[in-house]
Amino acid sequence: MTNIILLGPPGAGKGTQARQLVESRGMVQLSTGDMLREAQAAGSEMGKKVAEVIARGELVTDDIVIGLIREKIAEGAEGGFIFDGFPRTLGQADALGELLAEMGLTLDAVIEMAVDDGALVARITGRSTCGGCGEVYHDQTKPWPADGKCGNCGSSDVKRRADDNEESLKTRLMEYYKKTSPLLGYYYAKGDLRSVDGLQAMEAVAADIAAVLEA
Repeated sequence: MTNIILLGPPGAGKGTQARQLVESRGMVQLSTGDMLREAQAAGSEMGKKVAEVIARGELVTDDIVIGLIREKIAEGAEGGFIFDGFPRTLGQADALGELLAEMGLTLDAVIEMAVDDGALVARITGRSTCGGCGEVYHDQTKPWPADGKCGNCGSSDVKRRADDNEESLKTRLMEYYKKTSPLLGYYYAKGDLRSVDGLQAMEAVAADIAAVLEA
């Protein structure tokens, strides 16, 4: 079992690489947003807490997110877990470390997908995704198929995020650098941090991540 955190700014390709790891290694992707939506839909005790907090217009607390992660880990995963979107702060990193230790697990690697901001803006402003399978397309490097159907799953549902524009992206990058980038120093000090070039071709990034996991 291998447990990792994928770190990187918006658009670095974390979701794409996580999906590949799920398919190739049997890992389970723990996405904070997905877990919150699933908990609400399931109507569990934790889900009811989430719904109440959201209904009040408040932010979901770290304790609730840790509780959801605990439940997911307890379900087990032969290939291990990918933490996606959590932790985002130093306090959350401490909480996750304590949870893993409590459950007898280790964090095997924290992989930073490093990117150049200018190149990232160019990548994201032309990005679209398939609403059916999540396959990522780009106006210049991988255009949506001319027949109007996703080459991976055949869906005709193409999506483009409203905030995938230069101004919004720069705001999101600033938020990332302010809140999340301190985690790089935190995990570097622990000896867990590894860095890969997130602007390479998708296959090259996947190969570099595989090399980290096999080291």
